Amino acid sequence: MSKQELKILGQDTDEGCCQGLASAPLDENQAADLAKIFKALGDPVRLRLMSMIASRGEGEVCVCDLTPAFDLSQPTISHHLKLLRQAGLIDCERRGTWVYYWVLPGVLERLAAFLTTAEPAAVTA
Repeated sequence: MSKQELKILGQDTDEGCCQGLASAPLDENQAADLAKIFKALGDPVRLRLMSMIASRGEGEVCVCDLTPAFDLSQPTISHHLKLLRQAGLIDCERRGTWVYYWVLPGVLERLAAFLTTAEPAAVTA
């Protein structure tokens, strides 16, 4: 993930948290970098994989548990997982024959915070 992508998601060490989508317009580079992240989540298979990994109570899941849920070949599943890794959403570790995946800490919270807008002030009559 580029420094710009990290900055957008509030992972840059110079800033504590990212600004929300409604707080200021994105510049061209920010929009391009953030689009890569949303593009990775824009595929139904990758979205399901992300959900399966994120919802795992143990915090990580073996690829051997992910593959049977799809009517796709193992190389295709590995390709989708690679794209999620390249987008900076998940990470993995090889243990013997198997690879274990987990969601990077705080990624989902930062994406949610980016998309959240402040509630409008109540209008009084």
